Amino acid sequence: MDWFTAPGYWLGRLVFQRALAGVYLFAFVGAALQFRALIGARGMLPVPRYVRYVPFRRAPSLFQLHYCDRLFAGCAWAGALLAAALAAGAGDEVPLAVAMVMWALLWLLYLSIVNVGQTWYSFGWESLLLEVGFLAVFLGNARTGPPVLVLWLLRWVLFRVEFGAGLIKIRGDSCWRKLTCLHFHHETQPMPGPLSWFFHHLPGPLHRVECAANHVTQLAVPVLLFTPQPVASYAAGTIVVTQLWLVLSGNFAWLNWLTIILALSAVDFTGLAGAPPASASRAAPVWFAVLVCAVTVLVLVLSRHPVLNMISRRQVMNRSFDPLHLVNTYGAFGTVGRIREEVVVEGTADRVPHADGDWREYGFRGKPGEPRRLPRQFAPYHLRLDWLMWFAALSPGYARDWFGPFVERLLAGDRDTLRLLRHNPFPDAPPRYVRALLYRYRFTTWRELRETGAWWHRTLVREYLPPTRLADAAWSEPE
Repeated sequence: MDWFTAPGYWLGRLVFQRALAGVYLFAFVGAALQFRALIGARGMLPVPRYVRYVPFRRAPSLFQLHYCDRLFAGCAWAGALLAAALAAGAGDEVPLAVAMVMWALLWLLYLSIVNVGQTWYSFGWESLLLEVGFLAVFLGNARTGPPVLVLWLLRWVLFRVEFGAGLIKIRGDSCWRKLTCLHFHHETQPMPGPLSWFFHHLPGPLHRVECAANHVTQLAVPVLLFTPQPVASYAAGTIVVTQLWLVLSGNFAWLNWLTIILALSAVDFTGLAGAPPASASRAAPVWFAVLVCAVTVLVLVLSRHPVLNMISRRQVMNRSFDPLHLVNTYGAFGTVGRIREEVVVEGTADRVPHADGDWREYGFRGKPGEPRRLPRQFAPYHLRLDWLMWFAALSPGYARDWFGPFVERLLAGDRDTLRLLRHNPFPDAPPRYVRALLYRYRFTTWRELRETGAWWHRTLVREYLPPTRLADAAWSEPE
């Protein structure tokens, strides 16, 4: 079956699989370190309560069968260990069937987490990791050549990621059509990085070039992925460069890195890799070929809804059309904020909370807070609480389900919740009251930075949450 495999892509497959396993590693470690406060048995949005109301068919997950924090931690750390082993090349040292089982187990474990993760796992890159991870099951290992059909399916995913994002921008905010969105975006994006301040202060004409280049990369270049080599490789390389620009300018978890990995799978490394090893030219087993063909048909059938969504004037972003997240639609920043608002959470030990009392600010790891603190680089690690705080500032409706429980846990001095924060101003005993204020943030100018050393300037807008005491005396810290 010479038509079935592409031996020349053996190096591209190796790079793709090792890098994808690395992304899985970040995802599982992040889940293991953050889940107790977010979705644990005593978390803000506990899994046991969720699975009581959501049937298995809507959210298939191992945790629909049984849940406890120890089981979740075991699954997350097992996924991290398996991902580390695959990143080190373990999948190429075992028979093809065993390697497929390893990749399938990785996908199943992460699917089980995402499908009970609720708001904390509602981001598009969760579905993207699952979709790409599912296809990786059928990409084979060093004992057979890379299946041509799966390589094309990976390009199909990359096309939908880029083209969908390009369409949502052109159809959405007028600033994308006017080439002015990047006058605001670097400042108002969910979680700026250490270079975002500098990107924001680039000359206005360069921002317009950024916008125009984005349109070309997302609307024209993806079509070239389906052309013969070397044009497809040049198109993939262009996408890689664009994604690296986004990596430098912000913190978007593993979205950019996963897009880069997808693009690398379309690159022809023949000139660099030389002749493929003999094992990569070995004919694929019949059972493997049948499975790959069946998966290809399945993906094409399930692509109907994403395609209809892309061509619709009512296009939506980041939507899964099946509970297994096999074929999804993607997109980002159909609208771009012109101003940045942040929720600042404070506590006080005063017996009577006065507006000018001794209020102390809680420090978050990634989101803007103290004006003199330069934003940090966290991607591809995903700080889920910090991201949701950005949405909370956009509208209290985005935080309706979890912000109250979050405040409650601060008042109780919950250790798991405090571990999600960078700074706890009450290390000895929890505060009597917690309040939240809404501030308007903007990047300082060059002059302000020299004079004050502050990267941000903030102005109080209004009270977001009035001083609140621990209302539920029955709540206690988990053991």
